[in-house]
Amino acid sequence: APDVVWPRAFKGGFVRGPEEVRAYWTEQWSEISGHVEPVTFHSEDAGQVLVEVHQVVRDLAGVVLADGYVGHRFTIEHGLIQAMEVCPLSSSGLGA
Repeated sequence: APDVVWPRAFKGGFVRGPEEVRAYWTEQWSEISGHVEPVTFHSEDAGQVLVEVHQVVRDLAGVVLADGYVGHRFTIEHGLIQAMEVCPLSSSGLGA
């Protein structure tokens, strides 16, 4: 969406709009290498979808910085992503 809100997961805060999201991703991939694999999808109220993902983050030398399962909650309006948030599965109602 033109006014999408996206988390700066490794830096804190949020970016807004496609240009800021693009700049954040460009910056992020110059510092780390991430692999995110969806595991399950859960429809929630108000157009939200919670995706349980297995996420592995490495530094550019290949050293694993994080390896675990987290939730990615997407708010979708008119077929477009309006917002995304990263949430621990224990607080999302999923996982242990």
